[in-house]
Amino acid sequence: MAGVAMLARELGHTITGSDAKIYPPASTQLADAGIEVFGGYDTSNLQPAPELVIIGNALSRGNVEVEVVLDAGLTYTSGAQWVAENILRDRWVLAVAGTHGKTTTTSMLAWILEQAGHKPGFLIGGVPENFGVSARLGDAPFFVVEADEYDTAFFDKRSKFVHYRPRTAVLNNLEFDHADIFPDLGAIQTQFHHFLRMVPASGLIAVNGNDDNLRVLLDMGCWTKVEYFNAPDGWSSVLESEDGSAFTVLFKAKQKGVVHWNLIGQYNVDNALAAIVAASHAGVSVADATNALGDFKNVKRRLEVCGEANGITVYDDFAHHPTAISATLQALRSRVGKDRIFAVIELRSNTMRMGTLRHDMAASLCEADRALVLRVPDLSWDIASVVDALDGRGCILGSVDEIVAALADELGERDHVLIMSNGDFGGLPEKLLARLQQQEPVASGASG
Repeated sequence: MAGVAMLARELGHTITGSDAKIYPPASTQLADAGIEVFGGYDTSNLQPAPELVIIGNALSRGNVEVEVVLDAGLTYTSGAQWVAENILRDRWVLAVAGTHGKTTTTSMLAWILEQAGHKPGFLIGGVPENFGVSARLGDAPFFVVEADEYDTAFFDKRSKFVHYRPRTAVLNNLEFDHADIFPDLGAIQTQFHHFLRMVPASGLIAVNGNDDNLRVLLDMGCWTKVEYFNAPDGWSSVLESEDGSAFTVLFKAKQKGVVHWNLIGQYNVDNALAAIVAASHAGVSVADATNALGDFKNVKRRLEVCGEANGITVYDDFAHHPTAISATLQALRSRVGKDRIFAVIELRSNTMRMGTLRHDMAASLCEADRALVLRVPDLSWDIASVVDALDGRGCILGSVDEIVAALADELGERDHVLIMSNGDFGGLPEKLLARLQQQEPVASGASG
């Protein structure tokens, strides 16, 4: 919604907004754009009456401002529909969908097009460091959008991505998520199939060939050319370094380019392949794409180094699903070797709070030497079952301050703290770094 607000501002509209709790990086870029955000919801926020109210999918009936909009008969729409009607008309839309990697892949694709001289527009659910903002109009024809499968609004229960009607589509992966709105994987596949139905025959769908759920999806019907990545008969990669900081790009087993970059992890290599395939459909050569990726700086809160104190490195990451947690930890392990990794987790997403994926949590933490889990209120399941399965490597703590204190007592030189949440986690990265900077250095805690 911050990105939508910035696009509307760039079109010349006067924008205000309301949010229960807003935090960086969204709050920072909105402030820099001069967009006023009201903290909390109140009837006064809609006075004088705006010409249009764009309602995010986090709001539902009973919200005080939603009720005012309906009672007063104000004109309203969803963010996805507004973007479709006001931004995407007559644009070549490149949409990136999938359970994981959407934000990073969308950012990579936008950067490749930028470096190729196209100055694309984009709308991304995070802040790519190469651009410093999550959205801009850009120049025709290209517009890159993160295509989210979550529902559109309380009045439109279709997935947001059905509004975008791409010419180029990416399917990174597909597994069960968003248990608060989808009863099972089949319901998500149905929405993804609606998405595929809108890609023209002259378009392209880039598909992860290593994902069985996507193959089932395509078997439901596909009317567009498909190119596979992570497939020996399509696009593939060979790691030139164990941590994924260098890799070779292959097409049908023939070398097409080499990437040397600052990112790590097999999952980011997969994201890069998807972006290369999509960019090639837009006319960008593999050579230009691989060169652009060499300068790609990643996205805020994606294994982002927040700082270092006394030889201890603190990272912030958005991972909030067992698969994402596992992939992020594996990437960090490939970089740090036998140094100790402390995983700190806030179970904040609706799916995690419902416990739908609780049986996968302990296994997702196998690369962590220690796991600290925040006890969140109103959790519908007992997180002790996860900690018990960690054989003494895990603990549950009741507050951010308790986590800071526990980490400060245990951490030593060469340790790594990976903080994972899809919220602000009460400012934990900043609080931990401030505490560590006040302490005397502690001898290396590295294992092995």
